Amino acid sequence: MEVILKEDVANLGHRGDVVKVADGYGRNFLLPRKLALQATLANKKQIDEMKASATRRSAAEKVVAEEQASKLAPVVLVFTRKSGENGHLFGSVTSSDIAAELAAQGFEIDRRKITMPEAIKALGNFEISIKLHKEVSAPVKVKVLGDAVVEGEVPAEAEAEVEEAAAE
Repeated sequence: MEVILKEDVANLGHRGDVVKVADGYGRNFLLPRKLALQATLANKKQIDEMKASATRRSAAEKVVAEEQASKLAPVVLVFTRKSGENGHLFGSVTSSDIAAELAAQGFEIDRRKITMPEAIKALGNFEISIKLHKEVSAPVKVKVLGDAVVEGEVPAEAEAEVEEAAAE
């Protein structure tokens, strides 16, 4: 069965592609979920129009994404977490934490756009990537500090690191 994809489908193709699929996959999965249309002449014309409008929309979204990437370049996110003696965190810094911190700084980023190989579970400096558009991604620096609380006071070194990272 030949179908025209209305949306990007993983391991199959992108919006507007004409692909051959098994009859059952097309009838039982793609068509009911409105991910594809049967490949007829009328549908091919409709998809061509949709492709043209999607190309224009994608170009506009790319410009906005590039602007946002340039604004995100100098951003350093600082997290203070409880840690053990060897620098291992009790818990982790996840994409949700990063999205919340970015929102606090005025950037509305969906947590699913933040690409991290795994949650951050150690102290140190890290660089993560945010996929703003299929062709644009922005690197963001993440600094994870330990909460070295001794007798109820925060050491001056830790305070200085937090202030230094905030100034950057």
